[in-house]
Amino acid sequence: MGCADIAARRVLPAIARSDKLELVALASRDAEKAKATARPYGCRPVHGYRGLLEDPDVEAVYLPLPCALHAHWVEAALRAGKHVLAEKPLTPEPERTAALFALAEERGLALMENIMFLHHPSHATVSGLLAQGLIGEPRAFRAEFTVPRRPAGDIRYQSALGGGALLDTGVYPVRAAVHLVGAELTTVAATLLRGPGFEVDTGGAAVLRSPQGVIVQIAFGLDHGYRSAYELTGTHGRISLDQAFTPPAGHRPVLRLERPSGTEERRLPAHDQVVATLESFARAAAAGRSPDVRASLRLSALLHAIRERAGGPS
Repeated sequence: MGCADIAARRVLPAIARSDKLELVALASRDAEKAKATARPYGCRPVHGYRGLLEDPDVEAVYLPLPCALHAHWVEAALRAGKHVLAEKPLTPEPERTAALFALAEERGLALMENIMFLHHPSHATVSGLLAQGLIGEPRAFRAEFTVPRRPAGDIRYQSALGGGALLDTGVYPVRAAVHLVGAELTTVAATLLRGPGFEVDTGGAAVLRSPQGVIVQIAFGLDHGYRSAYELTGTHGRISLDQAFTPPAGHRPVLRLERPSGTEERRLPAHDQVVATLESFARAAAAGRSPDVRASLRLSALLHAIRERAGGPS
């Protein structure tokens, strides 16, 4: 549903690579754009989003629309009986997010937030090292995801479409903290910054904490040098991971384990996290159940809390 950059560049090619999904139709408000984008995949172009939801051959919808449109079209798709994979964040409003998951459960449908890095096995490796106690008790988590400036007019810079760094790049470090530190994080401090000439936040940072006293520091931005990494510090060691959030399918991430006995670098296996995400969604649709609901609800709540604490971009 839509011909966004992420759909054309990453998701549609991944659907074509997977044997668990079949791309049957592609919808756009622009009929010619729908035809051009659908042509390489041999699928049916559809003019307008409603037409996609009325198509009985469509079992599930991938929704890469701007954030401000998520709630409306996710609800419409669920009411049309379609499973939904929606770009992150599902919504930045905790009550609205909860209502959408409740609707999906009521109708026996899968609703999944498209946070692809979670489906890369490098994070399971990190979790395993933590569980083994190799760095002792966790004390701090730091994560950063920043990207260079996009062309003028990009939807990420339009406030009416739900743009801004927090809802784009900020989602990644916050969700990583929920995954590795725990869901019960609270917001201690936050700031959002607006670069000259922009109508949305182009960068920001936040400090969170867990009930166990783990301090979480995150940074994010849309007008920065590229950075995609996190590190966990424990009572007697540290784990860090490069290319943590958007590794290409052929990239082998580097994990660094620092302990009193020495430092070890591990080159982890490459993995296609986009295909892995889509196939996880296919399994959820087959089961008729939404995965990771609690984590998605916490993400929505934390994004809301960070914006509230920051008081909006300055």
